[in-house]
Amino acid sequence: MNNHRHKPPEQYQGFEQGPIRPPSEAASLLIRVTRNCPWNRCTFCPVYKGEKFSLREVDHVIKDIDTVAHFVSRLRQEKTPSPSVADLGPQGNDPDHGGRMAQSAAINWAQGGMRSIFLQDANSLIIKPENLIRILEHLRHRFPWVERITSYARSHTVCRIQDNQLKAMAELGLNRIHIGMESGSDAVLKMVKKGSTKQDHITAGGKIKNAGMELSEYIMPGLGGRELSTDHALESADALNAIDADFIRLRSLAIPNHVELYSLYEKGEFKKLTDREVAEEILMFLETLDGITSIIKSDHILNLFEEVQGKLPEDKERMLEVVKTFLALPDHERMLYQVGRRAGIFSRLSHLEDPGRRREAESICHRFNITPDNVDQAVDELMKRFI
Repeated sequence: MNNHRHKPPEQYQGFEQGPIRPPSEAASLLIRVTRNCPWNRCTFCPVYKGEKFSLREVDHVIKDIDTVAHFVSRLRQEKTPSPSVADLGPQGNDPDHGGRMAQSAAINWAQGGMRSIFLQDANSLIIKPENLIRILEHLRHRFPWVERITSYARSHTVCRIQDNQLKAMAELGLNRIHIGMESGSDAVLKMVKKGSTKQDHITAGGKIKNAGMELSEYIMPGLGGRELSTDHALESADALNAIDADFIRLRSLAIPNHVELYSLYEKGEFKKLTDREVAEEILMFLETLDGITSIIKSDHILNLFEEVQGKLPEDKERMLEVVKTFLALPDHERMLYQVGRRAGIFSRLSHLEDPGRRREAESICHRFNITPDNVDQAVDELMKRFI
C-alpha cells in the first residue's frame, strides 16, 4: 500500500512583501518570490534566523503582480500627483483582489517613479529557471516601462544555472544581481559558514557579467576579525579583481547579541577589530584593487567612511586619502569622528570642522563618558541600532 501523500497546494494568502531590500532599491516595487533564506547559516546575519524558507507558488506571485498592476493602472488613469491609500478607496481584505499592503506598494512605487522592481527574499534565483522566466515575462507584460529588475542571489546558486537560462532572464529585464560575497578569503568564508568559496564567487560573478547583467558585490570589512584581517583584505580584493563587478558595496561588520558570531566574540574566540584596525584593513583592500572599473559604494550608516566611494581607477587615490587622513588624526579627533559618524552627525571627515556638528558629537561623548580608550565599545552599541 502506498502511504505517500502529495502536499496540497498552498492557499493564496494575499499580497506579500519580505523584510529587507538593498538600500539602492528604496524606490523599487518589492515582489516576493521566495520567503526567507534557503541557506540561513551565516554566523553574522540576524535577518532570517528562526524563519523557515519556502518557495511561493508561481501563480501566487503572478496574482501579486496583477494586484499591484490593478492599483497602478488606477493611479495612472487618475494621474494623482501625490497619491495616498485614501485616493484608491476601500478595497476590503479579499486576497484575490489585494488589500492595503498591495495598495501601499503601488503608491510607494508611484511616488518613486515606477522605474525599478526588486525580487525578494534572500535568493530569488533558487527557484526553477523556467518559473523565474515566467515571472519575468509577466512583469514585462504588466509593467513594460520598467528600466531595472534586480534580485539577491547566492554565488552557489548562480553557479548551477545554465548560461543560456541566465541570458534569457537578462533579456526579459533581470538586469542587476546583488551578491553577498562578504569575503574572498576561503578561511573567512568557512569560519562564518557562508556556504560558498572564493572560486564560487569568481565563477558566479563571471556568469552574471557574461549574461549581460549588472553585478553588485557586497564586502564586509572586519569579518575576518583580527586573526584573518590581512587575508580577508587581500583575498577579497583578488576575487574582485578577477570579477570586475559593476558595483562593490561596503557593509562593515556589526555583531548583534542574537547571532552565532556574538557568542564566539563573547568567549574571546573572535577578536573584533577596532575602527582604526578596520580602517587599516579597508586601506589594504583598496590598495590591492587593480585593473578593474568597478564603482565603490559605501551607502550604509554602519560604514565608517561614507565618502569612500567613487569609480575605479580614477577615484582610487581620493578614496585612499580619506582613510589615510582618518588614521593620521589625533586620538581625540578620531574618537569624535567615530561617534559623530555612528550617531548620524557626520557623513564626511570635514564635518569635524563644522562647529555645530562638532558640539553635538562632543556632547554625546560627554554625556556617555566616551573616551578614546572606550570609544570602540560605545560605537558597537550605536551600530547595533541599525542592524
